[in-house]
Amino acid sequence: MKVLAPLHRWVAEPPPREVAEALERLRRGEDVARIAVMPDVHLAEDVCVGTVLATHNTIVPAAVGGDIGCGMAVLGLDASADRLAGASDAAAVLAGLQRSIPALRHPGAVDEFRLPAGLEGPLSSPGLESLRRRSAGAQLGTLGRGNHFVELQADEDERLWLMVHSGSRGLGPAIRDHHEAAANRLRGGLRGLAADSPGAAAYLADMQWALAYAEASRTRLMERACEVLAACLGVQPGSDAKISCHHNFVRREQHAGQWLWVHRKGAISAAAGEPGVIPGSMGAPSYHVLGRGCEASLCSSSHGAGRCMARGEARRRINAQELLVQLRGVWFDHRAAEALCDEAPAAYKDIGAVMRAQRELTRVVRRLRPVLSFKAAG
Repeated sequence: MKVLAPLHRWVAEPPPREVAEALERLRRGEDVARIAVMPDVHLAEDVCVGTVLATHNTIVPAAVGGDIGCGMAVLGLDASADRLAGASDAAAVLAGLQRSIPALRHPGAVDEFRLPAGLEGPLSSPGLESLRRRSAGAQLGTLGRGNHFVELQADEDERLWLMVHSGSRGLGPAIRDHHEAAANRLRGGLRGLAADSPGAAAYLADMQWALAYAEASRTRLMERACEVLAACLGVQPGSDAKISCHHNFVRREQHAGQWLWVHRKGAISAAAGEPGVIPGSMGAPSYHVLGRGCEASLCSSSHGAGRCMARGEARRRINAQELLVQLRGVWFDHRAAEALCDEAPAAYKDIGAVMRAQRELTRVVRRLRPVLSFKAAG
């Protein structure tokens, strides 16, 4: 019988039965060395979001997930929160963001959207390369749906900050699916690639491309948002360095004197002194943090609040009127309320409880409240 891999948890409350069972299955998996569970953990296909999985010699695409490189970027602005006190200013910003930032694809011909240097490819297979040529340019700087957002937030001194959450769009899931199909079935049900195999090398190269693409896409989103803020409010970026981090990736790391492949799915790297961003829901505070380098957590922390309701359940239990109540004090497009019910604050865990549960993982540098939230509805 296989000895169970060590598992350490930072949770505010016992996880639901389905999550606990999924974690126990993961502990029995082949080549699993260690597991760390973050307080935002919730059920997802194959591997729960909020899970950090370390292996000795195996790359597990499902332990990174489909939205490879999904992450956060924040930028301080030279303005205070009262600059958005009026409904007309908020409406102008929301309308400008809607015009400048598509949800899925930019309109027009694909060749109009050239990729930044370093993203020309090629990817590892003809199918992936064909998709890159067709879609990467047209999707760069688009937001996506679900919990991806552009948000204006105010810190404790009432200074405005811009925060963006997005990922690798359609390319990430395609990369995962392609390499998972070629992987071997492991004991425990997951599929994996031997770390020293050509297949693993191809996956890692494609993953690095997706990380760079997601980062470039967030940069483009911030540029477009800054253009809107300048045009509508006369607001400019401050001189602060941008904070950026991603929360779906795998990397070779040394922990307790041992080299491991550390997979983070819905978790950020939190090495000692490393800056990070942990968002709440669209009606709850977000945090800028520094990692504490906790070895038991594989130097990781949560990537956000984490869902407490699946999207279908949230749509059944929360209506548009309740969403309006939950988002009182936050500017957003009320016409999209019905479509955004599955993103209501009540569908997410209490971010305060999440942050308290991981005090030994991160140190809070800045707490921010949402002022204006822009999401693609539907």
